[in-house]
Amino acid sequence: MGRVFTSGLYVAIGLLLAAPAVAQQIESSETALDLNVDCTVMQSDDFGSTWACTGLKGMPVMVSESDLRMAVSYGLNSTTEKAAKQRLQPPNRLGDKIEWRVSNADGYWKPFASILRFFTKGAEGKPEGEVLVVTRISPGATCHIAYVDALANSDAEVLARQAADTTAKDFDCETGEPEYVGKFEAWKR
Repeated sequence: MGRVFTSGLYVAIGLLLAAPAVAQQIESSETALDLNVDCTVMQSDDFGSTWACTGLKGMPVMVSESDLRMAVSYGLNSTTEKAAKQRLQPPNRLGDKIEWRVSNADGYWKPFASILRFFTKGAEGKPEGEVLVVTRISPGATCHIAYVDALANSDAEVLARQAADTTAKDFDCETGEPEYVGKFEAWKR
């Protein structure tokens, strides 16, 4: 009986080693983000508001506004993640869609990063800016990892996807600072 088990074990190991490895794939998916349609007001007062929204595959999305500056965080503990406190310098508003970077590395598709367009107020007499904010999505480690000036870079979406795909997995939200990718002139407008 030991011999059958042993030879069966060798056959099983051989089949596992001979099986082709499934390559990790990364794709994009989009969901709408309209605070008046897709979200529920959770809190509002003279100092700001907080909305609960539903993202890709039901993932919780928390949006907050304070002093005309928006913050967006993701996940079941979105309100305690670093992203919930990260706001761009100039007053801003959000774009109307979230691009999710999803991977099948764990055997099923799940988001690991988001790309969201922020429209930033220009200096007096200057036009609005557009910044793509790339956010790492991981329980306990959700934070901004990159900023791309969408007006200064003709390939801004490509740059944002590359930043998400190459940086999100290993980015340390505790010690890391978001990278300014490509030409960045948004705060100068």
